[in-house]
Amino acid sequence: MNETLKRSISGAIYIILLIASIEYSIESFFILFGVFLLIAVIEFCNLLHLNKIAPIVIANLVYLFFYKIAIATKTDGVFYILRYNNTFDLVVLFLTLIVSLKCVVFLYDDKNLKIDSFSKFAYLIGYIILPFIIITKIPFGIKGYNPNILISIFILIWTNDTFAYLVGKSIGKHKLFERISPKKTIEGFIGGIIFAIIASYFISKYFLKIPEKNTFIWFIIAFIVGVFGTVGDLVESKFKRIAGKKDSGKIMPGHGGVLDRLDSVIFVAPIIFLFYQILNYVS
Repeated sequence: MNETLKRSISGAIYIILLIASIEYSIESFFILFGVFLLIAVIEFCNLLHLNKIAPIVIANLVYLFFYKIAIATKTDGVFYILRYNNTFDLVVLFLTLIVSLKCVVFLYDDKNLKIDSFSKFAYLIGYIILPFIIITKIPFGIKGYNPNILISIFILIWTNDTFAYLVGKSIGKHKLFERISPKKTIEGFIGGIIFAIIASYFISKYFLKIPEKNTFIWFIIAFIVGVFGTVGDLVESKFKRIAGKKDSGKIMPGHGGVLDRLDSVIFVAPIIFLFYQILNYVS
């Protein structure tokens, strides 16, 4: 099969599965991201040469614990979501952000290309497992489950990636982070952010249908996606570079593994969730 056709088909299947699962029900949403988490853990263990048994057990226990508490009862076909107290949210967010900062330091560290055992498990928890927990919290607002919120974030990520590539390919001259990702350019990086912000206006106005005065919120989210989505992509590229691998896995023909597809969102989600907390505090 032609490589471009193979890539297009697997990409289309991924997008349809993702959107359908998020839209269909809370259960299908949790199941899909539970499967994604399991595959991501396996891929990450392969990259870092970690024994998979303990990480898989830890990931399953943490995710199932969250799932059981998050979904309480179902009455008349409606799920009632138990809201965590603010302390729980802040602890999960704080731990994730600490590891995210560690990832950024790791990205710029040219001298030490070996990862010690403690750091491997720190990355496993704070770079893989906890971000998946945060992703599953993002669609829940004051009015309950709103799948369009998470779908909008994915659309912004895809928009940023697409236009960063197109702008970079057409006018890109200055390398963004050549030793990790030779094809990324500063022009593409800026172009991706600009087009993501433009897309955020139409998403907020016509898809989410939020009041005009609140569209600035999605401008900020689009900026977060553009900046930290790119950082997340570079961080995963650094892990792959050290492992000597082109892709994190082979589950998606032409696209690589689950981590290759979700590297941006797992890095973006904690920052967006932090933005949520700031908005709630200001409100």
